[in-house]
Amino acid sequence: MSRPRIWISLLVVALAIASFAILKGNGGKAEKWRTMPAERGTVALTVSATGTIEPVTKVAVGSQVSGTISWLGADFNDHVRKGEVIAQLDPSLFRTAVAQGEANLARARAAYANATRTWQRSKELAARGVLAQVELDAAQASYEQTQAEVKQAAAALSNSQVNLAHATISSPIDGVVIARSVDVGQTVAASMQAPELFQIAGDLTRMQVETRIDEADIGRVQPGLTATFTVDAFPDATFEGTVRQVRLAPTVEQNVVTYTTVIDVPNPEQKLKPGMTANVTIGIERKDDVLKVANAALRFRPPAEGGEKKKGVAFGASARPAGAQVRMQGGTPPGGGGAPGGMRKMRGGPGKDTMKQVVYVLGPGNVLQPVAVETGITDGTFTEVKGGALADGAAVVVGAMPKAGPSNMQAPPPGMGGFGGGPRGGGGGGGRGGGR
Repeated sequence: MSRPRIWISLLVVALAIASFAILKGNGGKAEKWRTMPAERGTVALTVSATGTIEPVTKVAVGSQVSGTISWLGADFNDHVRKGEVIAQLDPSLFRTAVAQGEANLARARAAYANATRTWQRSKELAARGVLAQVELDAAQASYEQTQAEVKQAAAALSNSQVNLAHATISSPIDGVVIARSVDVGQTVAASMQAPELFQIAGDLTRMQVETRIDEADIGRVQPGLTATFTVDAFPDATFEGTVRQVRLAPTVEQNVVTYTTVIDVPNPEQKLKPGMTANVTIGIERKDDVLKVANAALRFRPPAEGGEKKKGVAFGASARPAGAQVRMQGGTPPGGGGAPGGMRKMRGGPGKDTMKQVVYVLGPGNVLQPVAVETGITDGTFTEVKGGALADGAAVVVGAMPKAGPSNMQAPPPGMGGFGGGPRGGGGGGGRGGGR
């Protein structure tokens, strides 16, 4: 036998031995799985958001007239009563305007009285035929004009008196002063809008949280739901409230649509302050003492092996729960990826399709057994199992354990080339050997 043929024979034998060792190593090493028991407990569906604590009633007290602050009767945190004077503008200019209005009204009344007497005489003379009609009409016009001037002067006087009254600022409600924007001697100008002097909050034993809920979750939020929240000032305390209102006006920020939701909160100890940030959790649905599995179990799928059975698991189209016909939503067979979370549409009977999922239970001999389950609500970590053949306490697979030790696929010996049969594989090595 020639040398080239001897080298080729040795190479074939080496390749066969290496392939057999790899296949034997893969087949003899058992897969290890991570499991979590299916257990009974509580699953709560919630919606989380952040909001701001505000008083139920908050009034901004302003000034309808311009002037200089001459006196303040309230400061921060002061309790005030409805009608109590809390500020005073300098009234000197307003009193002068009132005096001027009174004088104008008196002059208009005098002119009206004179015009009344003139018109009465003109009517008598016209009745005797000694006064022309033109003069009678002029007397009547003067009478009506002075009558209007009296009304005008009276209205101007009333306006001056109202301005004088507005120079004294009173509290519109019973409450607490939570903000003061002016000091004594400061001038306020009420030209286009009333300047804000105080903010008065109503009963601080009743507060509300204004939170924004994303449009994806707002459909499940309804008035009457219970909400809990925490604040940074009291990290160990949990406060409870009730959803009172879901406002219809949307808020759009950076293409994100949210809806303001108002939550009523009792505050008997007055721990909650206006402006605090609340981390809110709204309870949508809660179920106690139900069978639940980890969400990772619903996402787990055994690695596909081209439809070949391995360690009791039928991969590919054969991984079907007994007695159920599996139809993937996207047309992918179980074990080959499929829809996210292993979602399946199971046929429970003619014309009846219910949404189901598949989990894998670790059986005797490290065998994975697929089990069809019908799921309910989820809290993001666990999901309720509403129906199916899953037993309480069953070891549900949530993932594969990382394999210890070196990788099964080792590099080929020097001079042997790769085992892939590629352009730089074993054929090249044999050629070089034969050439020598």
